[in-house]
Amino acid sequence: MNRFNEIKDLIMSLEADFDKFYDKKNQAAGTRVRKGMQDLKNMAQDIRKEVQDIKNS
Repeated sequence: MNRFNEIKDLIMSLEADFDKFYDKKNQAAGTRVRKGMQDLKNMAQDIRKEVQDIKNS
């Protein structure tokens, strides 16, 4: 469950930047959102590999 909490924390940390980008049109916040989404993608891929390894062992 620790990995799940890491994902939740990452998403919650991006909430303010999503608001700034979409509602206030802050371009710097958009850059932070893109970086956060890339981190989320990488984290998800790591979890997929971890689950697959556990499943196969």
